[in-house]
Amino acid sequence: MTEIERNPTPVTVITGASNGIGRAIAEAVLAQGHAVVNLDYVLPTWSHPQLTSYQGDLTDEATTRERAAEIAAKHNVTALVNNAGATRPGTIDTATTAQLDDVVGLHLRAPMLLVQAFLPTLRASGLGRIVNMSSRAALGKGERIVYSATKAGMIGMTRTLAMELGRDGITVNAIGPGPIATELFRQSNPDGAPQTQRILNSIAVGRMGTPDDVARAALFFLSPDNGFVTGQVLYVCGGTTLGVAPVCGDNPLSRFAPSPFSRMAAPFG
Repeated sequence: MTEIERNPTPVTVITGASNGIGRAIAEAVLAQGHAVVNLDYVLPTWSHPQLTSYQGDLTDEATTRERAAEIAAKHNVTALVNNAGATRPGTIDTATTAQLDDVVGLHLRAPMLLVQAFLPTLRASGLGRIVNMSSRAALGKGERIVYSATKAGMIGMTRTLAMELGRDGITVNAIGPGPIATELFRQSNPDGAPQTQRILNSIAVGRMGTPDDVARAALFFLSPDNGFVTGQVLYVCGGTTLGVAPVCGDNPLSRFAPSPFSRMAAPFG
């Protein structure tokens, strides 16, 4: 008898759910009556009867593989939220390869390893859900060279996974939060700092976002009723990406380049 046979209850795995956005998503999922597994480098100071937590450093490959295998053996994982993140601020003049290695491990390698570990139960469920936490910084943000690069990479991973796993009933989507009032945000943007005020002035809705704003978006993507939405990025940013995020088809060079479908359409013209 396998561990999954002994524990058939579907669970949502959320990385970095001890605090911040991850905690808000976990509490929202728990409020709907679903079980949650939290994987974080620190254990939470809060508890819930349906919350199980595992401690592990997701920047370390061996630890990530070990925790992923342990969770896969004990739980029927039907949804995964790759939320854990770290900013590692720096410009191209100051960024280090050590910082790059950290965020590549956390934002790209760990999500890939976790998806691989949980694929059997995600597929078996027939309606698996994967949500990747990207960032508005994926569109470009000063002093975030390694962070923005890996958060953009998460979007590429999201779109490719959506293409590969769609026929298995698995949807894969991404959320681009920001600016959200979390401890992680305040570490890089202290209250009263000039850059913090500039951010506040750029928010179209006139307020900072909250972890609950992001949690509501995650619930939409996690819902079994939303199986026709996949490969998408939802910016939960109060409008700060307006004028920055591309609009489909709004390419100033498109007038000079042939449509990728032109050769397909020609025989019918």
